Amino acid sequence: MAERFSSRLADVIRRPLITEKATRALEMNQYTFEVDPRAAKPDIKAAVEHLFDVKVIGVSTMNPPRRTRRVGRFAGRRSQVKKAVVRLAEGNSIQLFPES
Repeated sequence: MAERFSSRLADVIRRPLITEKATRALEMNQYTFEVDPRAAKPDIKAAVEHLFDVKVIGVSTMNPPRRTRRVGRFAGRRSQVKKAVVRLAEGNSIQLFPES
C-alpha cells in the first residue's frame, strides 16, 4: 500500500456516487465511489475493506477529463475527480441507503 494513505484510509474515499448507471451496477455487486485523485488501486481496496468490512475482488478506476465552466465572462475548471468501481465478493454488500 502506498505510504501517503497508510495512516488515514478514510481520506481515500470521498463519497459514493449515486447515478443511474451506478445503481444498475449494484445488482452485479459493484459499487461506485469518488476517490482521491492520488489514490492507487491497492489504496482504494484497502480503504473499502477497512471502512465497510467487506471482501473486495477487483477495483477499476477512471480519470474523466476536467470540465470547463463559465460564470459570465470568467472561465474556470471544475476540480479533478477520480472514480472507482469496486467489485465485492459474493455475499458481501455495502448499505448505501439507511433503512427506514
